Amino acid sequence: MNTFEQFEQHESGIRSYCRSFPVVFKQARGAELITREGKSYIDFLAGAGTLNYGHNHPVLKKALIDYLENDGLTHGLDMYSDAKERFLETFHRVILEPRGLGDHVIQFSGPTGANSVEAALKLARKVTGRSNIISFTNGFHGCTIGALAATGNQHHRGAAGVPLAEVSRMPYANYFGKDVNTIAMMDKLLSDPSSGVDKPAAVIVEVVQGEGGLNTASAEWMRKLEKLCRKHDMLLIVDDIQAGCGRTGSFFSFEEMGIKPDIITLSKSLSGFGLPFAIVLFRRELDQWEPGEHNGTFRGNNHAFVTATAALEHFWTNDEFAKSIQAKGKLIKERMQKIVRKHGPDSLYVKGRGMMIGINCPDGDIAAAICREAFERGLVIETSGNHSQVVKCLCPLIISEEQIAKAMDILDAAFAKVMTEQVDSQAS
Repeated sequence: MNTFEQFEQHESGIRSYCRSFPVVFKQARGAELITREGKSYIDFLAGAGTLNYGHNHPVLKKALIDYLENDGLTHGLDMYSDAKERFLETFHRVILEPRGLGDHVIQFSGPTGANSVEAALKLARKVTGRSNIISFTNGFHGCTIGALAATGNQHHRGAAGVPLAEVSRMPYANYFGKDVNTIAMMDKLLSDPSSGVDKPAAVIVEVVQGEGGLNTASAEWMRKLEKLCRKHDMLLIVDDIQAGCGRTGSFFSFEEMGIKPDIITLSKSLSGFGLPFAIVLFRRELDQWEPGEHNGTFRGNNHAFVTATAALEHFWTNDEFAKSIQAKGKLIKERMQKIVRKHGPDSLYVKGRGMMIGINCPDGDIAAAICREAFERGLVIETSGNHSQVVKCLCPLIISEEQIAKAMDILDAAFAKVMTEQVDSQAS
């Protein structure tokens, strides 16, 4: 019997990750995935960045089980609930206030990152009375129509079926190399009434472009972008859906950059447990919604409020967890740099920040072959980038140093085999 018969017979052909990892998983703990046959894999995908605190973290799991056993509210639309109140108070006290964002309010959008992006764009347009949005090359913001219009990925844009409008695409930091000032280019276009770029409502940007290939913006570039927004009366939206919740070494990816976004979108690891949860943060004076003007049936996921609150209280009340992320990110980077020096100093390089890091390969075929080989050896890892050429690490932030070492050994062996085969094929 075909192991995947039920999936192939009943599930749409749109499925994708399962094609890269053709096994049936049954259990998961920490940074480990386990098949129903009992084979273990180290997880360097973590739900595409949704499981920063790992699978089934015991503290979060206990909080949720206790809540369920006490018949806690499951679904609440946007009604008041004890679980929501605790999340709001904890998020403000632990995250917003210490980072100088105490004047930001929280909107509970639908449960996905794309929902929060849609709400952010809609709010920016409502507040400013303008429709155009600036987004960036290689940016990824979601697959619903508004978010997709701001997304650069051709594969996803091609599935829209309708024109994707009201967005002006600008070059991201270092898109043309380090010597080209992309902020000055934008300023010129925005200052010229005949440039053809309509005055935007907002700019939406990722400080680290996750799906775009781990391209990073420097603190200087982000400060200049914020200054540009102020000069041209545009709102600054930071999409921190994948790069946030600790992934880069601090809760928000823009911390210590000296900027204060007008609007921030969060999702993925916000619940801490893989439960659907997304929010939009924005300055209080931007809160110009009429009651119910933007809603969603599943914006009141109380189970997610419970696990998110537990995650905030367990990981973020001091700086120990952030320091551990920074140390592990440095360890992964050092190991990846060794792989580069060993297997392709002229064709490979490391890119990214913190524990959002990877190795850029010559092309997508090589990167895919490396990921396939790594999977055969017990490592779940995927690619990103405009040509899917980056072998990308998104492991749980709670991963042990021993697991990192094992994963890097697997990756080293995978690069060795694929790069050797590449050299052999070129020689023949």
